[in-house]
Amino acid sequence: MRKGWVLGFILLSFTALASAQIPTGGNIYAGYSYFNTNMVGTDRQGLNGWEGSLEGKFFPFVGIVADFSANYGDLKFPSPAGTCAIGVVCSPVSVNTHVDNLLFGPRVSVSVGPVRPFAEAMFGAAHINTNGFGSDTSFATAIGGGLDCRIFHLLAWRFEGDFIRTSLFNATQHNARFT
Repeated sequence: MRKGWVLGFILLSFTALASAQIPTGGNIYAGYSYFNTNMVGTDRQGLNGWEGSLEGKFFPFVGIVADFSANYGDLKFPSPAGTCAIGVVCSPVSVNTHVDNLLFGPRVSVSVGPVRPFAEAMFGAAHINTNGFGSDTSFATAIGGGLDCRIFHLLAWRFEGDFIRTSLFNATQHNARFT
């Protein structure tokens, strides 16, 4: 049922973007992503991956952004109850994990010489797949910003940070993503 709502939200988002006027400008980004998370029953841990975004400018300072990231790695989860002998402290279980975020929303930016600071608020879906512990999808919100430093006309270096809130496995996570 939840996946149906997420799929419906994504399709409606694409429909809204398709019916909008043609953007007057924008940018495309692809690069490295570090995702710091606190999954259920774990301490803060990091995953590495990539992020891509597509922004269409509809006003000089406001654009609509579609952002996708995928992060991979091993997360350490507490051992399931009943798997250790009584009185023995179980070591955590390392689980291969894949976390995806698909987010849409407005981005406000202004160019000041060769730099362009921006702020964004996005909404969408997060999905996690763990080998052995299952998978889950939830609504996700992100707020953040960054700085594009122009190298030459068509190329810039991006520094970005986002606070991403998810509810995977029915527990709230407060994640940080750095690009």
